[in-house]
Amino acid sequence: MTAQIQYADVEVGTELPSGSFPVTRATLVRYAGASGDFNPIHWNEKFAKEVGLPDVIAHGMFTMAEAIRVVTDWVGDPGAVVEYGVRFTKPVVVPNDQRGAVIEVSAKVAVKLDDNRVRVDLTATSADQKVLGMSRAVVRLG
Repeated sequence: MTAQIQYADVEVGTELPSGSFPVTRATLVRYAGASGDFNPIHWNEKFAKEVGLPDVIAHGMFTMAEAIRVVTDWVGDPGAVVEYGVRFTKPVVVPNDQRGAVIEVSAKVAVKLDDNRVRVDLTATSADQKVLGMSRAVVRLG
């Protein structure tokens, strides 16, 4: 695959289509199985509260992966992401109900770099709280 977005067509400030990603307890159990991260703070409400959390929380790496989907969907090629990093600022709290939580992600082109690359800054929130800080991806465009 190659990036579907052309470097010449992108300007600083270009906003990517935003994304809204639901998270339920079932989602966390499936992710735990796939990742091998069975820490009980991600599935056991009693344990999570005993260690001082408000409830079960989503895996940080899961939250990070959901956020980058905005970029990979936009560029059309996951392999176009050459760098990606975040700071975890708040947990995504996932209540035990039919709704769960939602991770809302927006992103925009912050800097045009050399070699057809751009830096994309992402904002990820859940329950009106920023859950990722310094969330940035470098993407090689066509």
